[in-house]
Amino acid sequence: MKTLQLSKRLACKAVGLPRSTYARTPIAQTPADPDADLRAALCTYAGKNPMHGFRRAWAHLRHDAGITVNKKKVHRLWKEEGLQVRIYHPRKRAGISSTPQIEADAPKVVWALDFQFDSTVDGKAIKIASMIDEHSRLSVLNIVERSITARRLTEELEKAFALWGGPPLVLRMDNGPEFISHVLQQFCGDRIGISYIPPGTPWNNGHIESGGTSLDEVLGGSITDYGRECLNRNHWMSLLEARVVIEDFKDDHNHRHRHSSLNYRTPAEYAAKCTHIHQPVDGCEID
Repeated sequence: MKTLQLSKRLACKAVGLPRSTYARTPIAQTPADPDADLRAALCTYAGKNPMHGFRRAWAHLRHDAGITVNKKKVHRLWKEEGLQVRIYHPRKRAGISSTPQIEADAPKVVWALDFQFDSTVDGKAIKIASMIDEHSRLSVLNIVERSITARRLTEELEKAFALWGGPPLVLRMDNGPEFISHVLQQFCGDRIGISYIPPGTPWNNGHIESGGTSLDEVLGGSITDYGRECLNRNHWMSLLEARVVIEDFKDDHNHRHRHSSLNYRTPAEYAAKCTHIHQPVDGCEID
Protein backbone atom coordinates (compact mmCIF):
# COMPACT_ATOMS: atom_id res chain seq x y z
CA MET A 1 0.00 0.00 0.00
CA LYS A 2 2.84 2.41 0.81
CA THR A 3 5.26 1.46 -1.94
CA LEU A 4 2.91 0.64 -4.84
CA GLN A 5 0.09 2.99 -3.80
CA LEU A 6 -2.44 0.13 -3.92
CA SER A 7 -5.76 0.19 -2.12
CA LYS A 8 -6.22 -1.91 0.98
CA ARG A 9 -8.50 -4.30 -0.92
CA LEU A 10 -5.99 -4.95 -3.73
CA ALA A 11 -3.01 -5.17 -1.33
CA CYS A 12 -4.76 -7.75 0.87
CA LYS A 13 -5.78 -9.73 -2.22
CA ALA A 14 -2.19 -9.69 -3.50
CA VAL A 15 -0.76 -11.24 -0.31
CA GLY A 16 -3.76 -13.47 0.48
CA LEU A 17 -4.67 -11.65 3.72
CA PRO A 18 -8.35 -11.17 4.69
CA ARG A 19 -9.18 -7.49 5.13
CA SER A 20 -10.88 -8.26 8.46
CA THR A 21 -7.61 -9.67 9.79
CA TYR A 22 -5.67 -6.62 8.59
CA ALA A 23 -8.14 -4.24 10.22
CA ARG A 24 -8.49 -6.20 13.45
CA THR A 25 -7.38 -4.33 16.57
CA PRO A 26 -5.06 -6.42 18.79
CA ILE A 27 -6.87 -7.52 21.93
CA ALA A 28 -4.11 -5.96 24.03
CA GLN A 29 -5.26 -2.57 22.78
CA THR A 30 -8.91 -3.12 23.70
CA PRO A 31 -10.80 -2.98 27.06
CA ALA A 32 -11.22 -6.76 26.78
CA ASP A 33 -7.49 -7.37 27.31
CA PRO A 34 -7.28 -10.28 29.82
CA ASP A 35 -3.83 -9.10 30.95
CA ALA A 36 -4.85 -5.50 31.68
CA ASP A 37 -4.51 -5.90 35.46
CA LEU A 38 -1.15 -7.64 35.12
CA ARG A 39 0.13 -4.91 32.80
CA ALA A 40 -0.99 -2.26 35.28
CA ALA A 41 0.74 -4.11 38.13
CA LEU A 42 3.99 -4.30 36.14
CA CYS A 43 3.83 -0.61 35.25
CA THR A 44 3.24 0.30 38.90
CA TYR A 45 6.17 -1.85 40.00
CA ALA A 46 8.44 -0.36 37.33
CA GLY A 47 7.45 3.14 38.41
CA LYS A 48 8.47 2.42 42.00
CA ASN A 49 11.60 0.45 41.05
CA PRO A 50 12.87 1.92 37.77
CA MET A 51 16.18 0.04 37.87
CA HIS A 52 14.67 -3.44 38.35
CA GLY A 53 14.24 -5.96 35.53
CA PHE A 54 11.41 -8.34 34.69
CA ARG A 55 12.82 -11.14 36.87
CA ARG A 56 12.61 -8.99 39.99
CA ALA A 57 9.11 -7.95 38.94
CA TRP A 58 8.12 -11.60 38.50
CA ALA A 59 9.54 -12.45 41.93
CA HIS A 60 7.51 -9.60 43.47
CA LEU A 61 4.29 -10.80 41.82
CA ARG A 62 4.93 -14.42 42.76
CA HIS A 63 6.17 -14.09 46.34
CA ASP A 64 4.81 -10.74 47.57
CA ALA A 65 1.57 -10.21 45.62
CA GLY A 66 0.63 -13.91 45.50
CA ILE A 67 0.04 -13.86 41.73
CA THR A 68 0.95 -17.12 39.97
CA VAL A 69 2.24 -16.18 36.54
CA ASN A 70 4.76 -17.62 34.11
CA LYS A 71 8.10 -15.81 34.01
CA LYS A 72 8.12 -15.83 30.20
CA LYS A 73 4.72 -14.14 30.12
CA VAL A 74 5.99 -11.43 32.46
CA HIS A 75 8.97 -10.97 30.14
CA ARG A 76 6.67 -10.59 27.11
CA LEU A 77 4.40 -8.05 28.81
CA TRP A 78 7.43 -6.23 30.21
CA LYS A 79 8.77 -5.73 26.67
CA GLU A 80 5.38 -4.81 25.21
CA GLU A 81 4.97 -2.10 27.84
CA GLY A 82 8.46 -0.74 27.07
CA LEU A 83 9.71 -1.18 30.64
CA GLN A 84 13.23 -2.39 29.80
CA VAL A 85 16.09 -0.28 31.12
CA ARG A 86 19.50 -0.60 29.55
CA ILE A 87 22.31 -0.31 32.11
CA TYR A 88 25.87 0.20 31.00
CA HIS A 89 28.22 -2.38 32.46
CA PRO A 90 31.89 -1.74 31.71
CA ARG A 91 33.81 -4.79 30.62
CA LYS A 92 35.51 -6.42 33.56
CA ARG A 93 39.21 -7.15 33.29
CA ALA A 94 40.70 -10.41 34.47
CA GLY A 95 42.91 -9.91 37.50
CA ILE A 96 44.99 -12.33 39.57
CA SER A 97 44.68 -11.86 43.31
CA SER A 98 47.86 -11.75 45.36
CA THR A 99 46.00 -13.21 48.36
CA PRO A 100 44.01 -16.45 48.66
CA GLN A 101 40.35 -16.09 47.75
CA ILE A 102 38.27 -17.24 50.71
CA GLU A 103 34.94 -18.75 49.69
CA ALA A 104 31.92 -17.49 51.60
CA ASP A 105 30.28 -20.91 51.88
CA ALA A 106 28.28 -20.02 55.01
CA PRO A 107 27.05 -16.94 56.88
CA LYS A 108 29.58 -14.94 58.92
CA VAL A 109 32.54 -16.29 56.97
CA VAL A 110 33.35 -13.30 54.74
CA TRP A 111 31.99 -9.79 55.21
CA ALA A 112 32.84 -7.34 52.42
CA LEU A 113 33.48 -3.73 53.45
CA ASP A 114 33.71 -0.66 51.23
CA PHE A 115 33.08 3.10 50.99
CA GLN A 116 30.82 5.07 48.64
CA PHE A 117 30.85 8.81 48.16
CA ASP A 118 28.15 11.39 47.37
CA SER A 119 27.39 15.01 48.27
CA THR A 120 24.55 17.23 49.41
CA VAL A 121 23.18 19.93 47.10
CA ASP A 122 25.51 22.49 48.66
CA GLY A 123 28.51 20.49 47.40
CA LYS A 124 29.64 19.15 50.77
CA ALA A 125 30.85 15.55 50.76
CA ILE A 126 28.99 12.54 52.16
CA LYS A 127 30.88 9.34 52.93
CA ILE A 128 29.04 6.03 53.29
CA ALA A 129 30.57 2.87 54.78
CA SER A 130 28.69 -0.30 53.84
CA MET A 131 29.28 -3.94 54.67
CA ILE A 132 27.48 -7.12 53.60
CA ASP A 133 27.71 -10.81 54.35
CA GLU A 134 28.88 -12.34 51.06
CA HIS A 135 26.92 -15.55 51.62
CA SER A 136 23.52 -14.30 52.78
CA ARG A 137 23.75 -10.79 51.19
CA LEU A 138 22.65 -9.23 54.49
CA SER A 139 23.60 -5.60 54.90
CA VAL A 140 25.24 -5.48 58.35
CA LEU A 141 26.75 -2.00 58.53
CA ASN A 142 25.73 1.45 57.39
CA ILE A 143 27.59 4.65 58.36
CA VAL A 144 26.68 7.98 56.75
CA GLU A 145 28.91 10.91 57.74
CA ARG A 146 30.80 13.85 56.28
CA SER A 147 34.04 12.08 57.21
CA ILE A 148 34.76 8.61 58.60
CA THR A 149 38.04 8.03 60.40
CA ALA A 150 39.59 4.62 61.04
CA ARG A 151 38.76 4.94 64.75
CA ARG A 152 35.09 5.71 64.03
CA LEU A 153 35.04 2.75 61.65
CA THR A 154 36.31 0.34 64.31
CA GLU A 155 33.75 1.65 66.82
CA GLU A 156 30.91 0.97 64.39
CA LEU A 157 32.35 -2.44 63.50
CA GLU A 158 32.30 -3.38 67.19
CA LYS A 159 28.63 -2.38 67.39
CA ALA A 160 27.85 -4.40 64.23
CA PHE A 161 29.60 -7.48 65.65
CA ALA A 162 27.57 -7.19 68.85
CA LEU A 163 24.32 -6.72 66.90
CA TRP A 164 24.87 -9.65 64.53
CA GLY A 165 26.16 -12.18 67.05
CA GLY A 166 29.91 -11.79 66.75
CA PRO A 167 32.53 -11.03 64.10
CA PRO A 168 33.00 -12.94 60.84
CA LEU A 169 36.06 -15.06 60.09
CA VAL A 170 37.29 -12.64 57.41
CA LEU A 171 36.86 -9.01 56.42
CA ARG A 172 37.41 -8.44 52.71
CA MET A 173 38.30 -4.89 51.64
CA ASP A 174 40.43 -2.84 49.30
CA ASN A 175 43.62 -0.91 50.08
CA GLY A 176 42.01 2.35 51.17
CA PRO A 177 43.76 4.42 53.86
CA GLU A 178 41.17 3.57 56.52
CA PHE A 179 41.52 -0.15 55.80
CA ILE A 180 45.31 -0.36 55.99
CA SER A 181 45.57 1.81 59.11
CA HIS A 182 47.23 0.57 62.30
CA VAL A 183 43.97 1.27 64.14
CA LEU A 184 42.05 -1.31 62.09
CA GLN A 185 44.97 -3.76 62.16
CA GLN A 186 45.08 -3.62 65.95
CA PHE A 187 41.28 -3.86 66.15
CA CYS A 188 41.17 -7.07 64.11
CA GLY A 189 44.25 -8.55 65.80
CA ASP A 190 44.11 -12.34 65.93
CA ARG A 191 40.32 -12.62 66.07
CA ILE A 192 39.41 -11.51 62.52
CA GLY A 193 41.23 -12.31 59.29
CA ILE A 194 41.80 -9.48 56.79
CA SER A 195 41.77 -10.19 53.07
CA TYR A 196 42.95 -7.27 50.96
CA ILE A 197 42.25 -7.20 47.25
CA PRO A 198 45.15 -6.12 45.00
CA PRO A 199 45.22 -2.37 44.17
CA GLY A 200 43.16 -1.48 41.11
CA THR A 201 41.15 -4.73 41.05
CA PRO A 202 37.65 -3.98 42.45
CA TRP A 203 36.24 -7.06 40.69
CA ASN A 204 37.95 -9.14 43.38
CA ASN A 205 35.52 -7.60 45.86
CA GLY A 206 32.56 -8.18 43.58
CA HIS A 207 29.80 -8.63 46.16
CA ILE A 208 30.40 -5.27 47.82
CA GLU A 209 31.06 -3.46 44.54
CA SER A 210 27.83 -4.96 43.22
CA GLY A 211 26.00 -3.69 46.28
CA GLY A 212 27.48 -0.20 45.82
CA THR A 213 25.67 0.31 42.52
CA SER A 214 22.19 0.19 44.11
CA LEU A 215 23.01 2.58 47.00
CA ASP A 216 24.53 5.04 44.52
CA GLU A 217 21.26 5.01 42.60
CA VAL A 218 18.78 5.36 45.44
CA LEU A 219 21.45 7.68 46.66
CA GLY A 220 23.20 7.30 42.61
CA GLY A 221 24.30 -4.94 45.38
CA SER A 222 25.73 -6.53 47.48
CA ILE A 223 27.06 -2.86 47.97
CA THR A 224 26.71 -1.64 44.36
CA ASP A 225 22.90 -2.02 44.56
CA TYR A 226 23.08 0.90 46.97
CA GLY A 227 24.55 2.92 44.11
CA ARG A 228 22.14 2.25 41.27
CA GLU A 229 18.91 2.28 43.22
CA CYS A 230 19.70 4.80 45.94
CA LEU A 231 22.48 7.33 45.33
CA ASN A 232 21.77 8.10 41.69
CA ARG A 233 18.06 8.73 42.32
CA ASN A 234 18.35 11.26 45.12
CA HIS A 235 19.59 14.80 45.72
CA TRP A 236 20.35 15.28 49.39
CA MET A 237 19.27 18.54 50.99
CA SER A 238 21.03 17.63 54.24
CA LEU A 239 23.10 14.92 55.89
CA LEU A 240 20.09 13.91 57.99
CA GLU A 241 18.00 13.26 54.89
CA ALA A 242 20.76 11.07 53.46
CA ARG A 243 20.96 9.07 56.70
CA VAL A 244 17.22 8.44 56.83
CA VAL A 245 16.84 7.42 53.17
CA ILE A 246 19.93 5.20 53.17
CA GLU A 247 18.82 3.49 56.38
CA ASP A 248 15.39 2.86 54.82
CA PHE A 249 17.10 1.43 51.75
CA LYS A 250 19.22 -0.87 53.90
CA ASP A 251 16.07 -2.18 55.63
CA ASP A 252 14.39 -2.64 52.23
CA HIS A 253 17.45 -4.51 50.96
CA ASN A 254 17.44 -6.92 53.89
CA HIS A 255 13.70 -7.59 54.09
CA ARG A 256 12.17 -6.96 50.65
CA HIS A 257 14.94 -7.28 48.04
CA ARG A 258 14.60 -10.78 46.53
CA HIS A 259 17.85 -12.24 45.12
CA SER A 260 17.80 -14.80 42.32
CA SER A 261 20.98 -16.30 43.82
CA LEU A 262 19.00 -16.93 47.03
CA ASN A 263 16.15 -18.61 45.13
CA TYR A 264 14.20 -15.34 45.20
CA ARG A 265 14.30 -15.07 48.97
CA THR A 266 15.22 -11.92 50.83
CA PRO A 267 18.55 -11.88 52.70
CA ALA A 268 16.70 -11.91 56.02
CA GLU A 269 14.56 -14.90 54.99
CA TYR A 270 17.60 -16.80 53.75
CA ALA A 271 19.74 -16.05 56.81
CA ALA A 272 16.96 -17.14 59.18
CA LYS A 273 16.80 -20.64 57.63
CA CYS A 274 20.38 -21.12 56.42
CA THR A 275 22.10 -24.21 57.86
CA HIS A 276 25.35 -24.02 55.87
CA ILE A 277 28.54 -24.66 57.84
CA HIS A 278 31.94 -23.34 56.79
CA GLN A 279 34.30 -26.00 55.45
CA PRO A 280 37.94 -24.90 55.92
CA VAL A 281 40.28 -25.57 52.99
CA ASP A 282 43.48 -27.42 53.88
CA GLY A 283 46.60 -25.35 53.37
CA CYS A 284 44.75 -22.04 53.08
CA GLU A 285 46.05 -19.41 55.47
CA ILE A 286 44.25 -16.19 56.25
CA ASP A 287 46.45 -13.18 57.02
